[in-house]
Amino acid sequence: MSARRLLVTGGAGFIGANFVHRWCARNPGDRVVVVDALTYAGNRATLRSVDDKPSFRFIHGDITQLTMMQKILREEAIDTVVHFAAESHVDRSIAGPGEFVRTNLVGTWTLLEAARCEWIEARPRPHRFHHVSTDEVYGSLGKDDAAFSEANRYDPNSPYAASKAGSDHLVRAYLHTYGLQVTTSNCSNNYGPYQFPEKLIPLMIVNLLAGKELPVYGDGLNVRDWLHVEDHCAGIERILEHGLVGETYNVGGGNEWRNIDVVRELCRLVNEEFAENSGLAHQFRDCVASNGGSCADQIRFVRDRPGHDRRYAIDGSKLQRELAFTASTPFEIGLRATLRWYLDNEDWWRAILDGSYRE
Repeated sequence: MSARRLLVTGGAGFIGANFVHRWCARNPGDRVVVVDALTYAGNRATLRSVDDKPSFRFIHGDITQLTMMQKILREEAIDTVVHFAAESHVDRSIAGPGEFVRTNLVGTWTLLEAARCEWIEARPRPHRFHHVSTDEVYGSLGKDDAAFSEANRYDPNSPYAASKAGSDHLVRAYLHTYGLQVTTSNCSNNYGPYQFPEKLIPLMIVNLLAGKELPVYGDGLNVRDWLHVEDHCAGIERILEHGLVGETYNVGGGNEWRNIDVVRELCRLVNEEFAENSGLAHQFRDCVASNGGSCADQIRFVRDRPGHDRRYAIDGSKLQRELAFTASTPFEIGLRATLRWYLDNEDWWRAILDGSYRE
């Protein structure tokens, strides 16, 4: 395959940055341009390891700016867009839905329009627009319901999910109306390195290490399908290389866990790490485990959030059947590796907690 020229939106965020790291390492001859608005969850430090690569460029910009996006596509001769940029935290969407509509819906339309103008009208050429979406567009599953497949109807229950559902529909419309060469992937809950500490797993890790309470919504029995971010990025890579234009592929981890069990497992792993490494007690003095205490004592059940979906699960059989891809990271192994990453990268998350990462 000839060298690609990729535009990665939201590439300073959690999943986008992990994708950039993977793609640059595996495809050193490709041009990779990242556009990120560096809102609260965007962290420029996350991309430092690729900054010195001559094939990499970072642009601090807003994807809702049509003229700027057209200029980037044109000047960089981009042939592939991988669209991660999104507001993604459900709690924030409940408190302020407008920003989710602006970024997730208007931002996606702006990118599609820029791509249409450049790739279809001005300079027609082979191209690919890959849109990264979420399983939350499908709504909520009952305890015994079959996992979400690509055939499930959309049934979003939060402003975040609704904004992503709308963006999915726009992507499909630009395929059928204008012939834009698109693919879409809908993923389950991601976890791994560089995740902003507001989502469940990194929040619990940093709270554990800081000796803070571990807030668990409702009864803690909400179920999520957990997908390691490296598996997710590998799945997207497979779709870019072999996926059929116009197709949607669900990327799941095949790891359904209740939230409370995830938190308890993290508590167990932290207790184990501190028991095995005496230096951690000196490094993280506020952690309950540093004094031989039980981390599970920090769990606190808190009032449930509005519209909290009960269960998500992804059926990834289409991706396995058609593109021979299956997530390969067992949750217990991935969770321990993620914990160790946060133990080893305290400077990264401390800068977020004290706000200095924005300076």
